[in-house]
Amino acid sequence: MDEREYRHDRARAEELLELATGIAEEAGQMLLAKRPARPEVLATKSSPTDVVTALDRAAEELIRSRIAEARPRDAVLGEEGGDTPGEGGVRWVVDPIDGTVNFLYGLPDWAVSIGVEVDGEIVAGVVHNVPRGELFTASKGGGAWLRGERLRCNTGVPLAKALVATGFGYAAGRRRVQAEVLAQVVPQVRDIRRGGSCAVDLCSVAAGRVDAYYERGANYWDHAAAGLIAVEAGARLGGLNGRPVSPDMALCAAPGLFEELHDLLVPLDPERD
Repeated sequence: MDEREYRHDRARAEELLELATGIAEEAGQMLLAKRPARPEVLATKSSPTDVVTALDRAAEELIRSRIAEARPRDAVLGEEGGDTPGEGGVRWVVDPIDGTVNFLYGLPDWAVSIGVEVDGEIVAGVVHNVPRGELFTASKGGGAWLRGERLRCNTGVPLAKALVATGFGYAAGRRRVQAEVLAQVVPQVRDIRRGGSCAVDLCSVAAGRVDAYYERGANYWDHAAAGLIAVEAGARLGGLNGRPVSPDMALCAAPGLFEELHDLLVPLDPERD
């Protein structure tokens, strides 16, 4: 790629990021304004604990409408509304509320997550941690940012001193396996944190609030935006044994710690159910 192409791609990514940021802010403000004291469960998905609220759907409808107004030819993949085809190679990857159970219970870590692909690659991402008023952003090659400060993940942290975030699935059988794996991880690290939002956890890696993150069962819309934020902050994101991040496994940490945590997890067979 020559300098002109690079500048064009960077400008395009920044333009998409600006639009995504404005939409994420608007959706977050709507959710705060309309959230009742205790939102009601509208439906369940993979299990009785995998819930959807009316505001999940309302937020995604708002996000989709704003994208359609600004860029009517773009594709959209949303957690609630599925995949809407488009033209031109741009696709928006939307999780209207990542951390719906936290949202339901009034806990402070839930977020609006919007990533933007160009030709299958995420080039812009925003994670709006609404209760905390934090807007994490990144563009490919442009760094990761929070409140005007460039983010850098923690480096040089050995496994034994690492604060590690993780999450759990909704099905009882998967939770049982995840607890078994966790029991083997806990003695090897500083401590564990369970926040309840993949997107927020990955942004916490980017911001140095935790040193690493791993989880089985994270979907693409959970990590599309936040994964870019973590990578632009210097972290490595992937799966096990050289595979890309997927619902089988998401693992994120600075180089060095990534490999140590990876090598701890692999013999524990964390991808089984």
